[in-house]
Amino acid sequence: MSRSLRRGALAATAIVFSIAALSACGAGNDAQTLEVRPDNAAVTVEDIKVQNAVVITQPGLTTAGPAVVSAMVFNNGSTQQTLDAITLPGSAATVKLKAAEGAGPITIPAGGSVLLGGEGNASAVIENGHEAVKDGDSQPVVFKLSQTGAVALNAFVVPATSYFKEYGPSELPKPPVTAPTGTPSGTPSGTPSGTPSGSPSGEPSGEASHAAGH
Repeated sequence: MSRSLRRGALAATAIVFSIAALSACGAGNDAQTLEVRPDNAAVTVEDIKVQNAVVITQPGLTTAGPAVVSAMVFNNGSTQQTLDAITLPGSAATVKLKAAEGAGPITIPAGGSVLLGGEGNASAVIENGHEAVKDGDSQPVVFKLSQTGAVALNAFVVPATSYFKEYGPSELPKPPVTAPTGTPSGTPSGTPSGTPSGSPSGEPSGEASHAAGH
């Protein structure tokens, strides 16, 4: 075998071994890490890390209703912080924050995290979301923490479908209620007037009266 052919065979063998090794790694316990997942925004400022931030709108493109900001907020510091506000620069949107327990501020414990969005979690509702954001855009979002201050990033705007459905707005529009058509309107008017007339009066006539005379 010529020297050039031997080089080609060795190169092909190396490629085969490389592919086999990668396949073995993918089939192991970490195979799920190779799954395709949404590539969402993340940023770290001092002790605060915001990960998987998205703005989720109503499932229909033309459906009016609130939107939400969904994200995981980590606190890697030694003291707790509160999430005081979320703003959307460039829009007139108002974001209403609500803790998971329903009262008080959203607190991120020291060394812990808080999930925004989804049933039973804290929420950040954009009250006029349909007017403020549009699906497919990259929306600037600023998280304001009690100690760290402003943490800004750009989040994708997506509809509440597929993967994002369970983290989307909990207030979905209801179909309009329409009154049934073709039913009688109003109630019958007027009541029967008067009483039956022509009641028997006087004495029987004809044969009946003659018979009575006998």
